[in-house]
Order: sequence, then C-alpha cells, then structure tokens
Amino acid sequence: MAARSKARKRALDILFEAELRGLPVLELLAERQSAGDRPVPEYAAELVRGVAAHRDQIDGLISENAVDWTLERMPAVDRNVLRLGTYELLWADDVPDGVAISEAVLLAQDLSTDASPAFVNGLLARIKDLKPTLTPEA
Repeated sequence: MAARSKARKRALDILFEAELRGLPVLELLAERQSAGDRPVPEYAAELVRGVAAHRDQIDGLISENAVDWTLERMPAVDRNVLRLGTYELLWADDVPDGVAISEAVLLAQDLSTDASPAFVNGLLARIKDLKPTLTPEA
C-alpha cells in the first residue's frame, strides 16, 4: 500500500474514533501523535487538520448533494470517508481529483458496506462537478 494511501487510512481511523467517542478530533490527533504506539504520518495529520478546519463547509456540501440520505443516517465510516474525499477534492491542490475520488472509493470498499463504494463515488463525483462553481470557502 502506498504511503499516502496508508496515511488516508490512518486519518480515517482518527476521524472515525473521534466521532465514535465524542472527542474533539484535534485533541485526539495530538494524543495519537504523542502516544507513538501507532505513528501518525504527517499527511494523515494534515488531512485530519484540514477536515477539522473545513468541517462545516464539508458537511454542508455532503448534505446538500446526498440524494435521499441525511448526514446523520449515513454509516459513520462513509461519512468520514466522504469528509476526507471532499477535503482532498477542494483543498488538497497536490492531489488530482480522480485520485481523491478513487482513494475514497477504495477506503469505502475495504471498510464499509457493499453499496458504499458506489455511493461514495457518485457523491464525490457530484462535488467534483460543482468544484468550479464553489467559492474558496466552499
């Protein structure tokens, strides 16, 4: 597995754990970075910080574009995969859009339901299509 793919998985682990445990995500990130038992790659930390910084905009975009699904009804893994993918699509200038989408789909394929990869792919493709019309604040 490529280094950035591993970093995405680690970022997803942290986002998911923070949500599941009801903890502030940046505090959990700091805790995981200082613990040292499972290293947090710098790119994983960058993803977690980016999702945290743009969380309201990301959740708004996901909610507005998810047909027949509210953010709360989505499986927690899908919700956090979509947050990572949306962050990479809109704010990670060094990640091609196709890579951001395919990496999110692979995470969903490995960690979520059978229907999740198609759902993640469709929703991120819609957000990618909207990208030119979005302001920097999304």
